[in-house]
Amino acid sequence: MAARKPLIAGNWKMFGRAADLGEIAALNRAVGRASGTIDVLICPPAVYIPAAVAQAQGTSVLIGAEDCSPIAVDAARTGEVSAAMLADVGAKYVINGHSERRQNHKESDDLVRQKAEAAIASGLIPIVCVGETQAERAAGKVAEVVSSQVRASSPTQGGAFVVAYEPVWAIGGNSTPTLAEIGEVHALIRETLTGQFGASASEVRILYGGSVGPKNAGEIFTVPGVDGALVGRASLKASDFSAIILGHPAAA
Repeated sequence: MAARKPLIAGNWKMFGRAADLGEIAALNRAVGRASGTIDVLICPPAVYIPAAVAQAQGTSVLIGAEDCSPIAVDAARTGEVSAAMLADVGAKYVINGHSERRQNHKESDDLVRQKAEAAIASGLIPIVCVGETQAERAAGKVAEVVSSQVRASSPTQGGAFVVAYEPVWAIGGNSTPTLAEIGEVHALIRETLTGQFGASASEVRILYGGSVGPKNAGEIFTVPGVDGALVGRASLKASDFSAIILGHPAAA
């Protein structure tokens, strides 16, 4: 099997304005040839996706979304955005089940799975997020929690998808798991996926997320089983995000 192409994705969350979309062109200039060996993705707030797609036109930067409805067809769902709509305006990926959605909107594993399946049905690649809280880690439940989330949140229908391991306690803070701990969880996720999907699981990219920045990205990328990163605030500025991308061995 060919090596999995690294994916480094930026999640803008509820940050940024139209003026910040110029960072996309700046990012493309900064990463240069590295974009040929690494998939570079920006996921801005939904209202900015069409403008982000326009900014990325003619570049290698991919544009995605931060969430989608679990309903794959047109429906009376006021305020929701379907995966088909996202694909229609040029999105290629969508983040599903980020811990902020799981916590703030009480999203269950089953709902995350439905969203991922709606994404695949619409031609998008879902990035399914999993990860434990600090309390769960302290209780020694990392393997139990993460493997359960992977099994219940992953799309069961055919189609490409990505898994992002984001320990909840590390997001937006100054703490990250040790490199050994990251490697252990990524190996656990790979084992869980293999048990669920068989040989095809080898094609699923597993990203690490949680306080990834220019200072620590390079060493995280050396961990076996880490196929890239899901980056938060550091992806808003081309200078920071390009430093993360260029820190990947595949960028050399």
